[in-house]
Amino acid sequence: MGIKHASRPHYGVQFHPESIGTCFGRQLFKNFAEITKEFWLRRTSHISVPNVDQLLEDVSRGDYMVNKLGEKKYTCTHNIISSSIPGSNVKYLKMKWKKLDCLASQVGGSKNIFCQLFGAQNTGNTFWLDSSATEKARARFSFMGQNGGSLWKHVSFKLSNERDEAYKRGGYLTVQDASGNVQTSYLEDGFMDYLNKELGSFCYDEKDYEGLPFDFYGGYVGYIGYDLKAECGRTTNRHKSRTPDACFFFSDNLVVIDHLHDSVYIVSLRDRYTKASSWLDDIEQRLLQLKSSDSKPSTPNTSRTTEIYPVNTLFRADKSRDQYIKDIEKCQGFIRDGESYELCLTTQMRMRIGKMDPLGLYVSLREKNPAPYGAWLNFSSDNLIICSASPERFMRLDRNAVLEAKPIKGTIARGSTPEEDELLKLQLKYSEKDQAENLMIVDLLRNDLGRVCEAGTVHVPRLMEIESYATVHTMVSTIRGKKRPGVTPIDCVKAAFPGGSMTGAPKLRSMEILDSLESCSRGIYSGCIGFFSYNQTFDLNIVIRTVVLHDGEASIGAGGAITALSDPEAEYEEMVLKTRAPREAVVESGCIKDA
Repeated sequence: MGIKHASRPHYGVQFHPESIGTCFGRQLFKNFAEITKEFWLRRTSHISVPNVDQLLEDVSRGDYMVNKLGEKKYTCTHNIISSSIPGSNVKYLKMKWKKLDCLASQVGGSKNIFCQLFGAQNTGNTFWLDSSATEKARARFSFMGQNGGSLWKHVSFKLSNERDEAYKRGGYLTVQDASGNVQTSYLEDGFMDYLNKELGSFCYDEKDYEGLPFDFYGGYVGYIGYDLKAECGRTTNRHKSRTPDACFFFSDNLVVIDHLHDSVYIVSLRDRYTKASSWLDDIEQRLLQLKSSDSKPSTPNTSRTTEIYPVNTLFRADKSRDQYIKDIEKCQGFIRDGESYELCLTTQMRMRIGKMDPLGLYVSLREKNPAPYGAWLNFSSDNLIICSASPERFMRLDRNAVLEAKPIKGTIARGSTPEEDELLKLQLKYSEKDQAENLMIVDLLRNDLGRVCEAGTVHVPRLMEIESYATVHTMVSTIRGKKRPGVTPIDCVKAAFPGGSMTGAPKLRSMEILDSLESCSRGIYSGCIGFFSYNQTFDLNIVIRTVVLHDGEASIGAGGAITALSDPEAEYEEMVLKTRAPREAVVESGCIKDA
Protein backbone atom coordinates (compact mmCIF):
# COMPACT_ATOMS: atom_id res chain seq x y z
CA MET A 1 0.00 0.00 0.00
CA GLY A 2 1.32 3.46 -0.86
CA ILE A 3 0.05 7.05 -0.75
CA LYS A 4 1.24 10.30 -2.36
CA HIS A 5 0.25 13.88 -1.58
CA ALA A 6 -1.43 15.61 -4.53
CA SER A 7 0.98 18.55 -4.66
CA ARG A 8 3.65 18.15 -1.97
CA PRO A 9 6.56 15.67 -2.02
CA HIS A 10 5.00 13.59 0.74
CA TYR A 11 4.91 9.82 0.29
CA GLY A 12 4.05 6.89 2.52
CA VAL A 13 4.30 3.13 2.13
CA GLN A 14 3.30 0.13 4.24
CA PHE A 15 6.65 -1.58 3.89
CA HIS A 16 9.63 -2.75 5.92
CA PRO A 17 12.75 -1.89 3.92
CA GLU A 18 14.94 -2.69 6.93
CA SER A 19 13.76 -6.32 7.15
CA ILE A 20 16.03 -9.22 6.23
CA GLY A 21 13.02 -10.62 4.36
CA THR A 22 12.77 -7.56 2.08
CA CYS A 23 14.31 -7.87 -1.38
CA PHE A 24 14.01 -4.24 -2.45
CA GLY A 25 14.83 -2.23 0.68
CA ARG A 26 17.83 -0.52 -0.90
CA GLN A 27 15.82 0.25 -4.04
CA LEU A 28 13.07 1.81 -1.93
CA PHE A 29 15.51 4.17 -0.21
CA LYS A 30 17.09 4.97 -3.56
CA ASN A 31 13.68 5.83 -5.01
CA PHE A 32 12.99 8.27 -2.18
CA ALA A 33 16.41 9.84 -2.66
CA GLU A 34 15.78 10.22 -6.41
CA ILE A 35 12.35 11.78 -5.75
CA THR A 36 13.95 14.26 -3.34
CA LYS A 37 16.68 15.10 -5.84
CA GLU A 38 14.21 15.65 -8.68
CA PHE A 39 11.99 17.83 -6.48
CA TRP A 40 14.80 20.18 -5.57
CA LEU A 41 16.17 20.29 -9.10
CA ARG A 42 12.77 21.46 -10.26
CA ARG A 43 12.63 24.08 -7.49
CA THR A 44 16.03 25.65 -8.10
CA SER A 45 19.18 25.22 -10.08
CA HIS A 46 21.35 26.78 -7.36
CA ILE A 47 21.41 23.77 -5.05
CA SER A 48 24.05 21.13 -5.50
CA VAL A 49 22.55 17.67 -4.98
CA PRO A 50 24.96 14.78 -4.39
CA ASN A 51 24.87 11.67 -6.53
CA VAL A 52 22.28 9.30 -5.04
CA ASP A 53 24.31 6.13 -5.57
CA GLN A 54 27.35 7.75 -3.95
CA LEU A 55 25.19 8.94 -1.04
CA LEU A 56 23.88 5.42 -0.40
CA GLU A 57 27.40 4.00 -0.66
CA ASP A 58 28.71 6.55 1.85
CA VAL A 59 25.90 5.77 4.29
CA SER A 60 26.48 2.02 4.01
CA ARG A 61 30.16 2.59 4.87
CA GLY A 62 29.19 4.74 7.84
CA ASP A 63 30.76 7.94 6.44
CA TYR A 64 27.70 9.91 7.58
CA MET A 65 27.71 8.43 11.06
CA VAL A 66 29.60 9.92 13.98
CA ASN A 67 30.84 7.30 16.42
CA LYS A 68 31.28 9.23 19.64
CA LEU A 69 31.86 6.03 21.55
CA GLY A 70 35.07 5.60 19.60
CA GLU A 71 36.48 8.74 21.18
CA LYS A 72 36.47 7.24 24.65
CA LYS A 73 38.70 4.40 25.82
CA TYR A 74 36.90 1.92 28.02
CA THR A 75 39.13 -1.13 27.96
CA CYS A 76 42.55 -1.78 29.36
CA THR A 77 44.46 -4.16 27.11
CA HIS A 78 48.07 -5.27 27.06
CA ASN A 79 50.05 -2.94 29.32
CA ILE A 80 48.13 0.23 28.37
CA ILE A 81 46.12 1.68 31.24
CA SER A 82 43.08 3.84 30.59
CA SER A 83 43.41 7.23 32.21
CA SER A 84 39.79 6.95 33.35
CA ILE A 85 40.63 4.07 35.70
CA PRO A 86 42.22 4.98 39.03
CA GLY A 87 45.59 3.34 39.47
CA SER A 88 44.57 1.65 42.70
CA ASN A 89 41.86 -0.32 40.85
CA VAL A 90 44.04 -1.64 38.04
CA LYS A 91 44.60 -5.40 38.19
CA TYR A 92 47.74 -6.68 36.48
CA LEU A 93 46.99 -10.26 35.47
CA LYS A 94 49.28 -13.08 34.44
CA MET A 95 48.00 -16.33 32.91
CA LYS A 96 49.64 -19.73 32.44
CA TRP A 97 48.26 -22.82 30.77
CA LYS A 98 49.01 -26.42 29.87
CA LYS A 99 47.62 -28.63 27.14
CA LEU A 100 47.08 -32.38 27.51
CA ASP A 101 46.59 -33.82 24.02
CA CYS A 102 43.93 -36.44 23.26
CA LEU A 103 43.18 -36.97 26.95
CA ALA A 104 39.48 -36.22 27.41
CA SER A 105 38.07 -39.52 26.12
CA GLN A 106 40.79 -41.49 27.91
CA VAL A 107 39.58 -40.21 31.28
CA GLY A 108 35.86 -40.61 30.65
CA GLY A 109 35.00 -37.35 28.91
CA SER A 110 33.89 -34.01 30.33
CA LYS A 111 31.27 -35.54 32.65
CA ASN A 112 33.81 -37.75 34.42
CA ILE A 113 36.40 -34.96 34.54
CA PHE A 114 33.94 -32.64 36.27
CA CYS A 115 32.63 -35.30 38.65
CA GLN A 116 36.13 -36.43 39.66
CA LEU A 117 37.76 -33.00 39.96
CA PHE A 118 34.91 -30.84 41.26
CA GLY A 119 31.95 -33.06 42.15
CA ALA A 120 33.38 -36.00 44.08
CA GLN A 121 33.19 -34.41 47.55
CA ASN A 122 31.50 -31.02 47.68
CA THR A 123 29.98 -29.36 44.62
CA GLY A 124 29.63 -25.99 46.37
CA ASN A 125 30.88 -22.96 44.45
CA THR A 126 31.38 -24.91 41.22
CA PHE A 127 30.56 -24.16 37.60
CA TRP A 128 30.40 -26.13 34.38
CA LEU A 129 29.66 -24.38 31.09
CA ASP A 130 28.79 -27.60 29.37
CA SER A 131 28.66 -28.25 25.64
CA SER A 132 27.02 -31.67 25.77
CA ALA A 133 25.70 -31.41 22.19
CA THR A 134 28.81 -30.89 20.08
CA GLU A 135 27.75 -32.40 16.76
CA LYS A 136 27.83 -30.19 13.66
CA ALA A 137 30.27 -27.82 15.43
CA ARG A 138 27.47 -26.26 17.49
CA ALA A 139 29.74 -25.83 20.49
CA ARG A 140 33.34 -26.97 20.75
CA PHE A 141 34.45 -26.18 24.30
CA SER A 142 33.34 -26.85 27.86
CA PHE A 143 34.66 -24.86 30.84
CA MET A 144 34.64 -25.96 34.48
CA GLY A 145 36.07 -24.91 37.82
CA GLN A 146 35.66 -24.30 41.53
CA ASN A 147 36.66 -21.81 44.20
CA GLY A 148 40.19 -21.96 45.55
CA GLY A 149 42.39 -19.47 43.71
CA SER A 150 43.64 -16.25 45.27
CA LEU A 151 41.59 -14.08 42.87
CA TRP A 152 38.38 -16.10 43.23
CA LYS A 153 35.29 -14.32 44.49
CA HIS A 154 31.52 -14.71 44.48
CA VAL A 155 29.40 -11.65 43.69
CA SER A 156 25.63 -11.55 44.18
CA PHE A 157 23.35 -8.64 43.27
CA LYS A 158 19.73 -7.85 44.12
CA LEU A 159 17.84 -4.89 42.74
CA SER A 160 16.57 -2.41 45.29
CA ASN A 161 12.98 -2.65 46.48
CA GLU A 162 12.72 1.13 46.36
CA ARG A 163 10.03 2.45 44.02
CA ASP A 164 11.44 5.94 43.98
CA GLU A 165 12.80 7.01 40.59
CA ALA A 166 16.21 7.79 42.10
CA TYR A 167 16.67 4.18 43.23
CA LYS A 168 15.16 2.23 40.36
CA ARG A 169 18.55 1.20 38.92
CA GLY A 170 20.32 0.67 42.21
CA GLY A 171 20.75 -2.45 44.25
CA TYR A 172 22.80 -4.34 46.80
CA LEU A 173 26.02 -6.16 45.92
CA THR A 174 27.44 -8.85 48.19
CA VAL A 175 31.02 -9.96 47.58
CA GLN A 176 32.68 -12.97 49.17
CA ASP A 177 36.43 -13.21 48.53
CA ALA A 178 38.80 -16.17 48.49
CA SER A 179 39.42 -15.86 52.23
CA GLY A 180 35.71 -16.02 53.04
CA ASN A 181 35.34 -12.33 53.88
CA VAL A 182 31.90 -10.95 52.99
CA GLN A 183 31.07 -7.34 52.23
CA THR A 184 27.74 -5.81 51.14
CA SER A 185 27.41 -2.40 49.52
CA TYR A 186 24.78 -0.38 47.70
CA LEU A 187 25.44 0.26 44.00
CA GLU A 188 23.65 3.41 42.95
CA ASP A 189 24.50 2.85 39.29
CA GLY A 190 23.56 -0.81 39.29
CA PHE A 191 25.24 -4.11 38.49
CA MET A 192 25.95 -3.55 34.80
CA ASP A 193 28.00 -0.48 35.65
CA TYR A 194 29.90 -2.46 38.29
CA LEU A 195 30.70 -5.27 35.86
CA ASN A 196 31.71 -2.79 33.17
CA LYS A 197 34.21 -1.15 35.52
CA GLU A 198 35.53 -4.53 36.67
CA LEU A 199 36.18 -5.71 33.12
CA GLY A 200 37.75 -2.38 32.25
CA SER A 201 40.24 -2.60 35.12
CA PHE A 202 42.24 -5.60 33.89
CA CYS A 203 45.70 -5.13 32.45
CA TYR A 204 47.27 -8.10 30.64
CA ASP A 205 49.56 -9.31 27.87
CA GLU A 206 48.02 -10.97 24.82
CA LYS A 207 51.06 -13.21 24.51
CA ASP A 208 49.83 -15.10 27.57
CA TYR A 209 47.06 -16.77 25.59
CA GLU A 210 48.63 -17.03 22.14
CA GLY A 211 47.95 -20.49 20.74
CA LEU A 212 44.74 -21.09 22.68
CA PRO A 213 41.76 -21.90 20.41
CA PHE A 214 39.09 -20.65 22.85
CA ASP A 215 38.16 -17.23 24.23
CA PHE A 216 37.74 -17.75 27.99
CA TYR A 217 40.94 -17.61 30.03
CA GLY A 218 39.48 -16.65 33.39
CA GLY A 219 37.06 -13.99 34.54
CA TYR A 220 33.41 -13.81 35.50
CA VAL A 221 31.15 -16.88 35.19
CA GLY A 222 27.48 -16.72 36.12
CA TYR A 223 24.10 -15.34 35.10
CA ILE A 224 22.19 -12.12 34.52
CA GLY A 225 18.52 -12.36 35.48
CA TYR A 226 15.67 -11.10 33.30
CA ASP A 227 14.83 -8.23 35.66
CA LEU A 228 18.14 -6.50 34.94
CA LYS A 229 16.36 -5.22 31.84
CA ALA A 230 15.70 -2.25 34.13
CA GLU A 231 19.41 -1.36 33.81
CA CYS A 232 19.38 -1.65 30.02
CA GLY A 233 17.06 1.22 29.22
CA ARG A 234 14.05 -1.10 29.23
CA THR A 235 10.94 -1.09 31.38
CA THR A 236 10.90 -1.04 35.16
CA ASN A 237 9.93 -4.28 36.91
CA ARG A 238 6.40 -5.01 38.07
CA HIS A 239 7.48 -8.09 40.07
CA LYS A 240 10.38 -8.94 42.41
CA SER A 241 12.62 -11.92 41.74
CA ARG A 242 12.89 -14.62 44.40
CA THR A 243 16.51 -15.26 43.41
CA PRO A 244 19.39 -12.77 43.12
CA ASP A 245 19.16 -10.69 39.96
CA ALA A 246 22.76 -11.56 39.07
CA CYS A 247 25.33 -14.00 40.44
CA PHE A 248 28.90 -14.51 39.26
CA PHE A 249 32.11 -16.20 40.28
CA PHE A 250 35.42 -14.66 39.37
CA SER A 251 37.18 -17.81 38.22
CA ASP A 252 40.98 -17.81 38.19
CA ASN A 253 41.49 -21.59 37.82
CA LEU A 254 39.66 -23.59 35.18
CA VAL A 255 39.74 -26.74 33.09
CA VAL A 256 38.75 -26.57 29.41
CA ILE A 257 37.66 -29.49 27.23
CA ASP A 258 38.17 -29.26 23.45
CA HIS A 259 35.52 -31.67 22.17
CA LEU A 260 36.73 -31.40 18.57
CA HIS A 261 40.32 -32.50 19.23
CA ASP A 262 39.71 -34.39 22.50
CA SER A 263 42.24 -32.20 24.33
CA VAL A 264 42.20 -30.88 27.89
CA TYR A 265 43.57 -27.45 28.81
CA ILE A 266 44.42 -26.31 32.33
CA VAL A 267 44.37 -22.54 32.85
CA SER A 268 45.51 -20.58 35.89
CA LEU A 269 45.24 -16.82 36.37
CA ARG A 270 46.95 -14.77 39.05
CA ASP A 271 47.93 -11.28 40.02
CA ARG A 272 51.22 -10.43 38.35
CA TYR A 273 52.84 -9.73 41.70
CA THR A 274 51.59 -12.92 43.37
CA LYS A 275 53.62 -16.11 43.34
CA ALA A 276 52.18 -18.82 41.10
CA SER A 277 50.41 -21.62 42.96
CA SER A 278 50.82 -25.33 42.37
CA TRP A 279 47.23 -25.69 41.10
CA LEU A 280 48.27 -26.17 37.47
CA ASP A 281 50.60 -29.05 38.32
CA ASP A 282 48.20 -30.57 40.85
CA ILE A 283 45.32 -30.76 38.37
CA GLU A 284 47.60 -32.18 35.70
CA GLN A 285 48.65 -34.97 38.06
CA ARG A 286 45.04 -35.74 39.00
CA LEU A 287 44.07 -35.97 35.34
CA LEU A 288 47.00 -38.27 34.56
CA GLN A 289 46.02 -40.44 37.52
CA LEU A 290 42.52 -40.73 36.06
CA LYS A 291 44.12 -41.89 32.81
CA SER A 292 46.13 -44.60 34.52
CA SER A 293 43.31 -45.66 36.84
CA ASP A 294 41.34 -48.82 36.12
CA SER A 295 38.24 -47.48 37.87
CA LYS A 296 35.07 -46.88 35.89
CA PRO A 297 34.01 -43.34 35.06
CA SER A 298 32.30 -41.62 37.95
CA THR A 299 28.61 -40.92 37.62
CA PRO A 300 26.46 -39.19 40.23
CA ASN A 301 23.94 -41.53 41.74
CA THR A 302 20.57 -40.67 40.24
CA SER A 303 18.80 -43.68 41.70
CA ARG A 304 16.54 -43.74 44.74
CA THR A 305 19.46 -44.24 47.10
CA THR A 306 19.67 -40.43 47.23
CA GLU A 307 16.57 -39.00 48.82
CA ILE A 308 14.42 -36.47 47.09
CA TYR A 309 10.86 -35.93 48.20
CA PRO A 310 8.61 -33.33 46.62
CA VAL A 311 5.72 -32.05 48.67
CA ASN A 312 3.59 -32.73 45.58
CA THR A 313 4.49 -35.49 43.14
CA LEU A 314 3.84 -33.26 40.12
CA PHE A 315 4.92 -29.79 39.14
CA ARG A 316 2.27 -27.13 39.52
CA ALA A 317 1.96 -24.29 37.04
CA ASP A 318 1.69 -20.69 38.22
CA LYS A 319 -1.26 -20.39 35.85
CA SER A 320 -3.92 -22.93 34.95
CA ARG A 321 -4.36 -24.10 31.38
CA ASP A 322 -7.51 -21.98 31.01
CA GLN A 323 -5.84 -18.83 32.37
CA TYR A 324 -2.77 -19.28 30.16
CA ILE A 325 -4.98 -19.64 27.08
CA LYS A 326 -6.94 -16.53 28.11
CA ASP A 327 -3.63 -14.63 28.38
CA ILE A 328 -2.70 -15.81 24.88
CA GLU A 329 -5.99 -14.41 23.62
CA LYS A 330 -5.24 -11.13 25.39
CA CYS A 331 -1.87 -11.05 23.62
CA GLN A 332 -3.62 -11.48 20.29
CA GLY A 333 -5.92 -8.61 21.23
CA PHE A 334 -2.89 -6.36 21.77
CA ILE A 335 -1.51 -7.51 18.42
CA ARG A 336 -4.79 -6.75 16.62
CA ASP A 337 -4.76 -3.29 18.21
CA GLY A 338 -1.30 -2.65 16.77
CA GLU A 339 0.49 -2.61 20.15
CA SER A 340 2.90 -5.41 19.15
CA TYR A 341 3.75 -7.78 16.32
CA GLU A 342 4.77 -10.66 18.59
CA LEU A 343 4.64 -11.31 22.35
CA CYS A 344 6.67 -14.01 24.12
CA LEU A 345 4.30 -15.04 26.90
CA THR A 346 5.79 -17.20 29.68
CA THR A 347 4.93 -18.88 32.96
CA GLN A 348 6.64 -21.01 35.62
CA MET A 349 6.18 -24.58 36.86
CA ARG A 350 7.22 -25.33 40.45
CA MET A 351 7.76 -28.23 42.81
CA ARG A 352 8.68 -28.28 46.50
CA ILE A 353 11.70 -30.50 47.16
CA GLY A 354 13.65 -31.84 50.11
CA LYS A 355 16.95 -33.71 50.16
CA MET A 356 18.34 -34.39 46.72
CA ASP A 357 21.41 -34.94 44.56
CA PRO A 358 21.52 -31.80 42.41
CA LEU A 359 24.50 -32.91 40.33
CA GLY A 360 22.75 -36.19 39.61
CA LEU A 361 19.75 -34.19 38.45
CA TYR A 362 21.93 -32.15 36.10
CA VAL A 363 23.63 -35.24 34.67
CA SER A 364 20.19 -36.74 34.04
CA LEU A 365 19.04 -33.52 32.33
CA ARG A 366 22.08 -33.31 30.03
CA GLU A 367 21.59 -36.95 29.04
CA LYS A 368 17.89 -36.46 28.32
CA ASN A 369 18.39 -33.18 26.50
CA PRO A 370 22.00 -32.68 25.28
CA ALA A 371 22.52 -29.00 24.51
CA PRO A 372 25.36 -26.85 23.15
CA TYR A 373 24.94 -24.12 25.78
CA GLY A 374 24.21 -26.11 28.91
CA ALA A 375 25.36 -25.02 32.36
CA TRP A 376 25.72 -26.12 35.97
CA LEU A 377 26.12 -23.33 38.52
CA ASN A 378 26.21 -23.92 42.28
CA PHE A 379 26.16 -20.69 44.29
CA SER A 380 26.40 -22.13 47.81
CA SER A 381 26.17 -18.80 49.64
CA ASP A 382 22.83 -18.05 47.96
CA ASN A 383 21.47 -21.60 48.36
CA LEU A 384 21.06 -21.57 44.59
CA ILE A 385 21.78 -24.20 41.93
CA ILE A 386 21.07 -23.82 38.22
CA CYS A 387 20.83 -26.80 35.85
CA SER A 388 20.48 -25.59 32.27
CA ALA A 389 20.16 -27.50 28.99
CA SER A 390 19.83 -24.44 26.78
CA PRO A 391 20.08 -24.87 23.00
CA GLU A 392 20.15 -21.11 22.37
CA ARG A 393 23.00 -18.64 22.27
CA PHE A 394 22.11 -15.09 23.29
CA MET A 395 25.29 -13.40 22.17
CA ARG A 396 29.02 -14.01 21.77
CA LEU A 397 31.92 -11.59 21.32
CA ASP A 398 35.15 -13.23 20.17
CA ARG A 399 38.75 -11.99 20.27
CA ASN A 400 38.37 -10.61 16.73
CA ALA A 401 35.53 -8.31 17.89
CA VAL A 402 32.92 -10.31 15.96
CA LEU A 403 29.53 -10.18 17.69
CA GLU A 404 27.10 -13.05 17.09
CA ALA A 405 23.52 -13.83 18.13
CA LYS A 406 21.64 -17.09 17.43
CA PRO A 407 17.95 -16.71 18.27
CA ILE A 408 15.56 -19.66 18.29
CA LYS A 409 11.97 -19.11 17.25
CA GLY A 410 9.96 -22.12 16.19
CA THR A 411 9.85 -25.47 18.05
CA ILE A 412 8.25 -28.83 17.31
CA ALA A 413 8.51 -32.25 18.98
CA ARG A 414 10.62 -35.04 17.47
CA GLY A 415 8.78 -37.89 15.76
CA SER A 416 8.56 -41.46 17.01
CA THR A 417 9.82 -42.89 13.69
CA PRO A 418 12.40 -41.57 11.18
CA GLU A 419 9.63 -40.94 8.67
CA GLU A 420 7.44 -39.03 11.13
CA ASP A 421 10.48 -37.13 12.40
CA GLU A 422 11.37 -35.93 8.90
CA LEU A 423 7.77 -34.86 8.23
CA LEU A 424 7.68 -32.86 11.46
CA LYS A 425 10.99 -31.23 10.56
CA LEU A 426 9.59 -30.16 7.19
CA GLN A 427 6.38 -28.98 8.85
CA LEU A 428 8.42 -26.63 11.04
CA LYS A 429 10.61 -25.48 8.16
CA TYR A 430 7.64 -24.39 6.05
CA SER A 431 5.40 -23.15 8.86
CA GLU A 432 4.18 -19.64 7.99
CA LYS A 433 3.65 -18.82 11.67
CA ASP A 434 7.14 -19.95 12.75
CA GLN A 435 8.79 -18.18 9.82
CA ALA A 436 6.98 -14.97 10.80
CA GLU A 437 8.12 -15.34 14.44
CA ASN A 438 11.71 -15.98 13.43
CA LEU A 439 11.78 -13.14 10.92
CA MET A 440 10.58 -10.58 13.47
CA ILE A 441 13.23 -11.61 16.01
CA VAL A 442 15.99 -11.62 13.39
CA ASP A 443 15.08 -8.06 12.41
CA LEU A 444 14.95 -7.06 16.08
CA LEU A 445 18.43 -8.47 16.75
CA ARG A 446 19.85 -6.92 13.59
CA ASN A 447 18.70 -3.61 15.03
CA ASP A 448 20.18 -4.44 18.46
CA LEU A 449 23.56 -5.40 16.99
CA GLY A 450 23.47 -2.36 14.73
CA ARG A 451 23.57 -0.14 17.83
CA VAL A 452 27.06 -1.37 18.75
CA CYS A 453 28.53 -2.65 15.46
CA GLU A 454 30.29 -0.88 12.63
CA ALA A 455 27.90 0.38 9.97
CA GLY A 456 27.37 -2.07 7.15
CA THR A 457 28.81 -5.09 9.00
CA VAL A 458 25.63 -6.59 10.46
CA HIS A 459 24.57 -9.54 8.32
CA VAL A 460 22.65 -12.83 8.51
CA PRO A 461 24.80 -15.75 7.30
CA ARG A 462 22.11 -18.31 8.21
CA LEU A 463 18.38 -17.64 8.16
CA MET A 464 15.70 -19.98 9.54
CA GLU A 465 17.77 -23.15 9.59
CA ILE A 466 16.38 -26.23 11.34
CA GLU A 467 18.48 -27.70 14.16
CA SER A 468 17.50 -31.00 15.76
CA TYR A 469 17.99 -31.96 19.41
CA ALA A 470 17.08 -34.98 21.51
CA THR A 471 13.43 -34.03 22.03
CA VAL A 472 12.68 -31.15 19.62
CA HIS A 473 13.44 -29.56 16.26
CA THR A 474 14.06 -25.80 16.36
CA MET A 475 14.26 -22.96 13.83
CA VAL A 476 17.49 -21.01 14.31
CA SER A 477 19.01 -17.94 12.64
CA THR A 478 22.49 -16.43 12.99
CA ILE A 479 23.22 -12.69 13.03
CA ARG A 480 26.77 -11.28 13.05
CA GLY A 481 28.48 -7.91 13.04
CA LYS A 482 31.83 -6.23 13.77
CA LYS A 483 31.88 -4.44 17.12
CA ARG A 484 32.77 -0.76 16.95
CA PRO A 485 36.03 0.34 18.61
CA GLY A 486 35.43 1.76 22.08
CA VAL A 487 32.28 -0.27 22.68
CA THR A 488 32.65 -2.49 25.75
CA PRO A 489 31.31 -6.03 26.24
CA ILE A 490 28.70 -4.66 28.65
CA ASP A 491 27.63 -2.07 26.06
CA CYS A 492 26.96 -4.99 23.70
CA VAL A 493 24.89 -6.85 26.27
CA LYS A 494 22.88 -3.78 27.24
CA ALA A 495 22.10 -3.08 23.58
CA ALA A 496 20.32 -6.44 23.20
CA PHE A 497 19.27 -7.59 26.68
CA PRO A 498 16.90 -9.28 27.27
CA GLY A 499 17.19 -11.46 24.18
CA GLY A 500 14.54 -10.57 21.64
CA SER A 501 13.44 -14.20 21.35
CA MET A 502 12.18 -13.92 24.96
CA THR A 503 10.31 -10.62 24.59
CA GLY A 504 8.78 -10.00 21.19
CA ALA A 505 8.75 -6.99 18.91
CA PRO A 506 8.81 -4.07 19.28
CA LYS A 507 10.80 -4.91 22.39
CA LEU A 508 9.98 -2.05 24.78
CA ARG A 509 6.20 -2.07 24.36
CA SER A 510 6.14 -5.87 24.28
CA MET A 511 7.90 -6.08 27.65
CA GLU A 512 5.44 -3.61 29.16
CA ILE A 513 2.53 -5.75 28.00
CA LEU A 514 4.14 -8.98 29.22
CA ASP A 515 4.85 -7.50 32.65
CA SER A 516 1.14 -6.67 32.94
CA LEU A 517 0.07 -10.21 31.98
CA GLU A 518 2.63 -12.39 33.78
CA SER A 519 1.89 -13.01 37.45
CA CYS A 520 5.47 -13.19 38.79
CA SER A 521 9.06 -12.30 37.97
CA ARG A 522 10.81 -14.53 35.44
CA GLY A 523 13.88 -14.43 37.67
CA ILE A 524 16.80 -16.31 36.12
CA TYR A 525 14.62 -17.69 33.32
CA SER A 526 14.83 -15.59 30.11
CA GLY A 527 18.11 -14.07 31.29
CA CYS A 528 21.53 -15.34 30.24
CA ILE A 529 24.29 -17.63 31.55
CA GLY A 530 27.92 -17.66 30.49
CA PHE A 531 31.26 -15.94 30.90
CA PHE A 532 32.94 -12.55 30.60
CA SER A 533 36.65 -13.16 30.07
CA TYR A 534 39.21 -10.72 31.44
CA ASN A 535 40.36 -10.07 27.85
CA GLN A 536 36.99 -8.52 26.84
CA THR A 537 35.36 -11.55 25.20
CA PHE A 538 32.10 -13.15 26.31
CA ASP A 539 29.68 -15.94 25.45
CA LEU A 540 26.15 -16.08 26.90
CA ASN A 541 23.19 -18.38 26.43
CA ILE A 542 19.46 -17.73 26.75
CA VAL A 543 18.13 -19.31 29.94
CA ILE A 544 15.57 -21.82 28.67
CA ARG A 545 15.11 -25.58 29.33
CA THR A 546 16.47 -24.85 32.81
CA VAL A 547 15.78 -26.07 36.35
CA VAL A 548 16.41 -23.55 39.15
CA LEU A 549 16.83 -24.99 42.67
CA HIS A 550 16.40 -22.36 45.36
CA ASP A 551 15.19 -22.45 48.97
CA GLY A 552 13.56 -25.87 48.73
CA GLU A 553 11.88 -25.33 45.38
CA ALA A 554 12.53 -26.48 41.82
CA SER A 555 11.21 -24.10 39.17
CA ILE A 556 11.12 -24.28 35.38
CA GLY A 557 10.17 -21.37 33.13
CA ALA A 558 8.67 -21.84 29.68
CA GLY A 559 6.63 -19.96 27.12
CA GLY A 560 6.26 -19.18 23.46
CA ALA A 561 5.90 -16.42 20.92
CA ILE A 562 2.32 -15.34 20.32
CA THR A 563 1.40 -13.88 16.93
CA ALA A 564 -1.83 -13.14 15.11
CA LEU A 565 -1.57 -16.62 13.56
CA SER A 566 -1.18 -18.45 16.88
CA ASP A 567 -3.56 -21.22 17.93
CA PRO A 568 -3.96 -20.66 21.71
CA GLU A 569 -4.33 -24.35 22.54
CA ALA A 570 -1.33 -25.30 20.39
CA GLU A 571 0.73 -22.57 22.08
CA TYR A 572 -0.14 -23.99 25.49
CA GLU A 573 0.91 -27.49 24.38
CA GLU A 574 4.21 -26.12 23.01
CA MET A 575 4.91 -24.45 26.36
CA VAL A 576 4.32 -27.75 28.18
CA LEU A 577 6.53 -29.59 25.67
CA LYS A 578 9.45 -27.29 26.44
CA THR A 579 9.31 -28.24 30.13
CA ARG A 580 9.13 -31.99 29.54
CA ALA A 581 12.83 -32.90 29.71
CA PRO A 582 13.58 -30.69 32.76
CA ARG A 583 10.49 -31.96 34.62
CA GLU A 584 11.36 -35.58 33.92
CA ALA A 585 14.94 -35.03 35.09
CA VAL A 586 13.69 -33.70 38.44
CA VAL A 587 11.00 -36.33 39.00
CA GLU A 588 13.18 -39.26 37.89
CA SER A 589 16.14 -38.24 40.04
CA GLY A 590 14.73 -40.32 42.90
CA CYS A 591 11.33 -39.07 44.02
CA ILE A 592 10.25 -40.66 47.33
CA LYS A 593 6.54 -40.01 47.78
CA ASP A 594 6.25 -41.24 51.36
CA ALA A 595 9.31 -39.45 52.75
